[in-house]
Amino acid sequence: MWTKQYFSPVLIDMKYKNLCVLLGGAFIFALTGCGKFGKSSSKSALPNDGQLHGVALNKRYSMPKPPGMVFVPPGTFHMGPSDEDINFAYTARNKQVSINGFWMDATEITNAEYRQFVYWVRDSIAATLMGFVKQNADGVDAVDWKRAATIKYNDKATIEKIDQLIVSPENRIFGKKELDASKIMYHSEVFDTKRAALRENASKPRSQFIDKKDVRIYPDTLVWIRDFSYSYNEPQTKRYFSHPAFNNYPVVGVNWRQATAFCEWRTHYLNAFLESKNRPSESDFRLPTEAEWEYAARGGRSQSMFPWGNPYLRNKKGCLLANFKPGRGNYPEDGGFYTVRADAYWPNDFGLYNMAGNVSEWTSSLYYEGGYNFQHDMNPDIRYNAKDSDPPRMKRKVLRGGSWKDVGFYLQTGTRAYEYQDTAKSYIGFRSVIDLPPTQGKK
Repeated sequence: MWTKQYFSPVLIDMKYKNLCVLLGGAFIFALTGCGKFGKSSSKSALPNDGQLHGVALNKRYSMPKPPGMVFVPPGTFHMGPSDEDINFAYTARNKQVSINGFWMDATEITNAEYRQFVYWVRDSIAATLMGFVKQNADGVDAVDWKRAATIKYNDKATIEKIDQLIVSPENRIFGKKELDASKIMYHSEVFDTKRAALRENASKPRSQFIDKKDVRIYPDTLVWIRDFSYSYNEPQTKRYFSHPAFNNYPVVGVNWRQATAFCEWRTHYLNAFLESKNRPSESDFRLPTEAEWEYAARGGRSQSMFPWGNPYLRNKKGCLLANFKPGRGNYPEDGGFYTVRADAYWPNDFGLYNMAGNVSEWTSSLYYEGGYNFQHDMNPDIRYNAKDSDPPRMKRKVLRGGSWKDVGFYLQTGTRAYEYQDTAKSYIGFRSVIDLPPTQGKK
């Protein structure tokens, strides 16, 4: 059996895309934001005259526009249904809220983008098993990415060394040695700022608010069969995540925990590179809150039912404007039987694609029926990091946007839905956001 050492912090060599990434605790990166100790340069040394001068950071750097993201400007809108609540559920009462600006992925995270995450974790584990490890400047064992880049997974000698990653003999088909997807695990360590900020926790040690867990990150490809009884969807199971034809399609079969782990890894991936260049680290990538998602989906159209406006699902030429389940179930009428490319159809006024239809999207928010009645009107956010021992009701996360298998009602910007955080579906994906000033998007 392989041990936790395979998940220890790792360092990417400069020749491996010039990136240095820590797989371990997010807390390591948080420390760097509190300042580094060392000798001051002559330029930053303060005059010794007994007066207050302040300490300015020497790092004058503005990160360029994050690839594939668009800026959603700050604004105010009416959150909730823009039309009659036909279900009379009253789980989304209309309320005016204000949202700060943020950057958001223009499309849902694609198979190709998520595959980068999977392959990085796979290579980290394999390199450790093969002994491609060195010590970094802090004395912490790190993956030697220069050697890891030479790993050949179809080589007999390599397969023997990473045998712990290979499916056991009884699980092989015709004796073929394949990687065991259940063993591609990401070690997550997150500091829970919400709990730490409570007054009663002010004097408690930091360790009590660090959540550590190992997360299986390979998508559940069997969802294509599991989600639909008496329906033939085996080709999607076998090809959707592994065939190049679907590179630019939204990743599915990813539960909320996996989507969150992806955002955590993406943060480390960026900040480690910035630190290697002596640049300041940036905010965390994360899932959008429910309010952020709805505000972004409206694209500045505060009272519109859909991202493109009101009130129809077709344009004046009769063309459907999203990928969903038209009519009584004419799936291919909109141009896609299942999912379509993540950049299909027209973007909304913020430049965001498929904020209605294609796949439903995870948010960071807890689904609570009466949440709109008490949440703040400034960046509203209701979060709860549910434990495995918590009841199912506490594990519900808000879904937004509707999907390729949903009727038009779920495509409305104000429609709420939910799914359990440990559940994966063939119609649920996600996109991430990051808090950066708009000036950082200028090249």
